[in-house]
Amino acid sequence: MDIEKINRRHLVETDLYYRISMGLSSRLLRYENGIFHLEVTIGRKWKKSHKATASEISHIWKTGYPELTQALGCKVFIIDLNTGKHNAELIKAGKCTNYDSCKGILFSKNYLN
Repeated sequence: MDIEKINRRHLVETDLYYRISMGLSSRLLRYENGIFHLEVTIGRKWKKSHKATASEISHIWKTGYPELTQALGCKVFIIDLNTGKHNAELIKAGKCTNYDSCKGILFSKNYLN
């Protein structure tokens, strides 16, 4: 699986809309053992909670890309620019290592039964 190719496709197909109109961007970090990892950056316009954000964006990725349709779950690492802890220039340069929250999503509720 070519993660860079998927990220480029996501940027053109979905991310530009979310980034411009809602202030939210995301990218795929890795996919292993049926779990894919996303990094999400929340801007000023986005008003949903971290939990709602993780659920919405993980389902967008799972349904939007055939490579991820068999995924069992998703880990979402959130950088919230509204907290004021992060310098936007560091985020753009890819130098941020601290996340404001980490969420996990299971796509089927009967996995834990």
